[in-house]
Amino acid sequence: MSSAVAAALRPIPFPRFETLRNDPAAQAFVLLRVVFSVAPILFGLDKFAHVMNDHWALYLAPEFNDLIPGSAADAMHLVGIVEITAGLVVAVVPRFGGLLVAAWLGGIIVSLLLAGGYGDIVLRDLGLLTGALALARLASAQPGVKRNVTTSPSRTS
Repeated sequence: MSSAVAAALRPIPFPRFETLRNDPAAQAFVLLRVVFSVAPILFGLDKFAHVMNDHWALYLAPEFNDLIPGSAADAMHLVGIVEITAGLVVAVVPRFGGLLVAAWLGGIIVSLLLAGGYGDIVLRDLGLLTGALALARLASAQPGVKRNVTTSPSRTS
C-alpha cells in the first residue's frame, strides 16, 4: 500500500521533446497537465481578484456555506487557496494531482446541484472531472513511472 502511495506522490518530469513529437499519448498528457495546472491557479486567483467573475459566492450551496465558518466570500477565498494548491500539485505530481482535481470537481458538482439552476456548469465540470481522471491515468503510464501490472492468463477458445 505504501509503495502505491509513494508512486502516486512521485514527481513526474515532462516528456522529452522527441517523445512529444512522436507520441500522441505523451502529447495528451502534457496538454492535460498544463491545462489542469494553469486553469485551477487562474480560477483560484480570481477568487481574490474578481476579474472573471464578481459573484463566486453564488455558486456555493447554502448547505456548504452553513458548514464553513465565516461568510460565503470567506469560503470562496478558502476555495481559491485550494484551487491554487491543486494546480501546483498537478504541475509537480500529476498522477496524484489529477485525482485531487477530480475530487475537487466532484465537490463543486455537488455544490452546484444543491444550489440549483447550474445544470450547464455541472455538465461542463463533469467533462473536466473526466479529463482530470484521464490525466491521472496518463501520468501513471509515463516512462519512468513504476507500475504494478498483473496480467491475467489469456483465454483460448
